[in-house]
Amino acid sequence: MSLEIKGLGKEIEETLIEYRRYFHENPELSQEEEHTSKTIQKFLDEHDIPYETGFATHGILAIIEGEKEGKTIALRGDMDALPIDEKTGLPYASKKEGVMHACGHDAHTAMLMGVALILKKKQDKLPGKVLLVFQPAEELSPIGGAEDMMKDGVFSKHKPDAIFAQHAQPELEVGEVGVLSGPVQANSDRFKITIKGEGGHASKPHQGKDAIVVAGQVISDLQTIISRSVDPLESAVLTLGEIHGGKRYNVLPGEVTIEGTLRTYKDDVKETARSRMEDILSGLEEAMGVTIQLEYLDGYPAVVNSKEWEETLRSSVEKIVGQKSMPEVQPSLGGEDFGRFLEEYPGFFYWIGTAIPGRERQKPLHDEEFEFNEDTLVPGTEIMAQLAVDALENLAQK
Repeated sequence: MSLEIKGLGKEIEETLIEYRRYFHENPELSQEEEHTSKTIQKFLDEHDIPYETGFATHGILAIIEGEKEGKTIALRGDMDALPIDEKTGLPYASKKEGVMHACGHDAHTAMLMGVALILKKKQDKLPGKVLLVFQPAEELSPIGGAEDMMKDGVFSKHKPDAIFAQHAQPELEVGEVGVLSGPVQANSDRFKITIKGEGGHASKPHQGKDAIVVAGQVISDLQTIISRSVDPLESAVLTLGEIHGGKRYNVLPGEVTIEGTLRTYKDDVKETARSRMEDILSGLEEAMGVTIQLEYLDGYPAVVNSKEWEETLRSSVEKIVGQKSMPEVQPSLGGEDFGRFLEEYPGFFYWIGTAIPGRERQKPLHDEEFEFNEDTLVPGTEIMAQLAVDALENLAQK
């Protein structure tokens, strides 16, 4: 008989709201999460929950060991904010200019703290060990904090048999959960193209090598990669987000830079697109008589959910919010550092609904007006706690 978690989140709702709002008011950027980390550590001390620190500088590993022997599972919550000016007008809006929790990490952290309270309360009946991973620098693509946490030995003493994480999703209603096996988030790579021509006067373009004209060719030709070199049945996106060049209207610029991102689910599709990019730039370099440099940065790997854990998660969700709460969802081409954990350990990443009622259009993640619906805090905490229990019980039967 599985441990019953439903209702325990409601008992700590005020605590969840208090910490979520505190973190929201006091956001910290990637690699700067010192105060957030100390706040979590103080909380763990107050509730006699053992933990270790020093992973990726500000990361924390809390350990709740059940009195029954069993396997080990890990739960991840990210805690960094974004360099965004908040414009929500909330009474607990960010107090830091240019820094905002616009991705729900404040809530992710608060809910993981809530899970700690619930599992601590059920420790005598817990069939195994639960690791609570408070991760810094999730937003620091393409570096991230997950890999550094593992390099720093976050799982050297306690190795998880599976790892799970949840993420706010404004496209889902409160109480709805997005569950999908296989690739659910993409390889999120970055690149920078530097075109070096020769400057000159606008009236005598033949005496220079116009980097802007070459940039136009680069932009046009790169867009053929997805449409003509990638199987139409595969998913891939190549987006150019920045272009810089020139200082005056009547001067040929000697240099132009273009920056963008490539998103794919499959590594072979990624390599095809990257190879074509190199070929195109090499060809244009020769044809236009300029120098073109490509700096390609491998970002977060795709988040690929283990099919073996889908049924367990669905069962956990059903116990808390019901079977009808899991609508059909599509994968995202967004990046997520959790993919690095899943490269090493099986597990699952799922979405929890946080839509604001009555809005014709929900503000998306990373938007200056994004709001997290606090009605999600209780079910989100209970689902994650229930998943921890159910996963341990399932592992015990294997």
